[in-house]
Amino acid sequence: MTTTHADHGDTSLRAVSLHEGWTLRHEGRALPAQVPGCVHTDLISAGVVPDPFLSRNETDVDWVGRREWVYDTVLPARGSGHERTDLVFDGLDTVAEISVGGEVVGRTANMHRGYRFDVTDRTAADTPLSVLFACSYDAAEAVRERLGASKEAYGEDPRPFIRKMACAYGWDWGPSLPTAGIWKDVRLEHWSTARLARVRPLVSVDPTTRAGRVEVRLDVERTVSGAGLPLAAELRVGGVTAGVTFEGDEAVVVAEVADVDLWWPRGYGEQPLYDCEITLGAADGPLLDSWSRRIGFRDVVVDSRADEHGTGFTFVVNGERVFARGVNWIPDDVFPSRVTAERYRERLAQAAEAGVDTVRVWGGGIFERDEFYDVCDELGLMVWQDFLFACAAYPEEQPIRGEVEAEARENVARLMPHPSLVLWNGNNENLWAFRDWGWEEPLAGDSWGEGYYLGLLPRVVADTDPSRAYWAGSPWSGSWEHHPNDPAHGVVHSWDVWNTTDYTDYLGSVPRFVSEFGWQAPPAYATLRRALPGEELVADSPGMLHHQKADDGNGKLERGLARHFAVPAATDFDRWHYLMQVNQVRAVTTGIEHWRSNWPVCAGTIVWQLNDCWPVTSWAAIDGDARRKPLWYALRDLYADRLLTIRTRDDTPTLCAVNQSREPWDTEVRLRRMDVDGTLLAETRVPLAAGPRQVAFAPVPDALLPAAGSATEYLVADADGLRALHLPVRDLEFAYPDPSYEVAVEKAGDGAAEVTVRARTLVRDLLLQADRLAPGAVADRGLFTLLPGESATIRVTGWAEADAGAARGALFAVTSA
Repeated sequence: MTTTHADHGDTSLRAVSLHEGWTLRHEGRALPAQVPGCVHTDLISAGVVPDPFLSRNETDVDWVGRREWVYDTVLPARGSGHERTDLVFDGLDTVAEISVGGEVVGRTANMHRGYRFDVTDRTAADTPLSVLFACSYDAAEAVRERLGASKEAYGEDPRPFIRKMACAYGWDWGPSLPTAGIWKDVRLEHWSTARLARVRPLVSVDPTTRAGRVEVRLDVERTVSGAGLPLAAELRVGGVTAGVTFEGDEAVVVAEVADVDLWWPRGYGEQPLYDCEITLGAADGPLLDSWSRRIGFRDVVVDSRADEHGTGFTFVVNGERVFARGVNWIPDDVFPSRVTAERYRERLAQAAEAGVDTVRVWGGGIFERDEFYDVCDELGLMVWQDFLFACAAYPEEQPIRGEVEAEARENVARLMPHPSLVLWNGNNENLWAFRDWGWEEPLAGDSWGEGYYLGLLPRVVADTDPSRAYWAGSPWSGSWEHHPNDPAHGVVHSWDVWNTTDYTDYLGSVPRFVSEFGWQAPPAYATLRRALPGEELVADSPGMLHHQKADDGNGKLERGLARHFAVPAATDFDRWHYLMQVNQVRAVTTGIEHWRSNWPVCAGTIVWQLNDCWPVTSWAAIDGDARRKPLWYALRDLYADRLLTIRTRDDTPTLCAVNQSREPWDTEVRLRRMDVDGTLLAETRVPLAAGPRQVAFAPVPDALLPAAGSATEYLVADADGLRALHLPVRDLEFAYPDPSYEVAVEKAGDGAAEVTVRARTLVRDLLLQADRLAPGAVADRGLFTLLPGESATIRVTGWAEADAGAARGALFAVTSA
């Protein structure tokens, strides 16, 4: 047991951690338990179950989520002169009964909120503490029966009837491993007179004058003896101190801070953060409690006004209109208690390194822990935060409605200090689903969540955090006057492309904002080798299919590939694996280049998805073992401040310079028409000038246009270290030569290796899969193209051998069909 808050005597609140000494009951044994943690990880550590991420072990541990579990420890004797002792759980997963000394002190039914129980009179001596977790399936079914909700209307899914991480029951990228356990901090809090129950800082700034304002709204809880006593609250921020004395349970204290430094998204400015501290004490008396967070001064609005193109959706930060370069975030582990602060920082730093400035926390997961948002504050990553509803009809009756409101109010208040948080979003795909997924008839008038998204949640945000925008859903057009997924209005998801058509269909429209789109590819080779030990890697092997959760996922992969490349034989796994990575990059590149080139009509793309929660074939850019897929490297180019591409406008290839930097981009593009055999057919220089945050176009001169339908001619555009290619036909129809190149390897002075490739022919989308050299090896670049005679060097860290033969074996490139 450790004290986690400073103790300023018998009056100041003192918190004692309860993370040690827990056991998990299993078949008459008391297994060591880790808190925070969950049943699955404790059983893995004890050797009771295998790692469910490996092979097909997921099915062998299904029983874990279908029974109840009990955690035990001993509460220490109070040893404190405080008036009150509370047992505080920041997170219990999910339906639990808490007993102290054999007597029930409380019950919980929500993974997404905290709980507090008065145990003042129960801890005079060391006292047993037990937490019984019910089977979540049984608990959800009990709520369903209580509501009389038909399975015809709501389906068999337990998710709508329990406030638990929805993807724990499986998703089209995730395993079905519903957890149970004490997944966040637990502690005893000893306090007297009064404590800070809720602190809500409303931070505003005038971007022109840089005059900042911090209005802190306080809610306090009092002991019986503290009722009616005058209390004093003091606010310190930015070198300014302000205070207020009050006698009730609420207070407001305001500080005006002149000439503040503005917080900006990455790429637009710096991210200065200010310590914001609140102390609570008796008037002219001792300190009782304190609260501190870091805040930032910035002004963020969402411009959703109607215009000549429809209804916009543009983030405006400190008066600056922003094209959002985003990724969707899912829980980084299906066992979220394993995600440490260091892991948050690693993954979010990878996002920032890839040029990302916006992270959408998806509604089928969790409200992440504070450390996630702390890192986003520091890195300048704007956070789009979903409320936790996804792809299901949710009843609006009690007891679910009360839990929804409680979790919303708690988490809005908890997260609102973070300057990175720019949007509250009501749900994922439910408004769209009601219109298009066949819900309306079976629901037959039953509630399904609309009252949350268009009523309860916007009211909670307006009451609790009026400083931020609220949007009802992703996708959502802004009103029922338009289809919920209308590209001309608000926010859209683009999934028909992946599910049924081809990624070239991205080019058929210019949505106002694309908050989900993507394409699958398998994880890295070394990740598959670890996840499928002893199995021959074949695209449709039992293990590969088990680690492919999308409906007809491999079929969609192969049909999507067949439109652009010859599908390799089933026995040629290495080629299949490489081409699936290429096709994922091609698909996402097609969408982002098109939509960025149509700024400001389109004001953002949020790729599905950044990360994975286990080793799986998915849409992720970073796989379940934290390895960067080629898509990650592509995003680093696609989301760079400057993007050079060749787009088709008015049926003509056109040079396009996308400039999202604050400086003008005046450049000269070297434009070449080449033959596949290396012959230079024509060359010219084309000036392009894109102002700050602007896009510039220049038509390709007629003399440089490849012959219509040519399988041998192509365009190459180079400017300021950037390259764009244009083929008049699909890859499948192009006469790629067999790639020929020389490979040399040298050891670098810092332990890295440098792999230099010199091309003898056109070498398209060359890829060094560094993890084939060593599981921990990392290359500094992904796919790239060399013209005949060109060379490039790939830097590889984590590879000691530096052998040219091994490097050649890990290199792949596009070949002719």
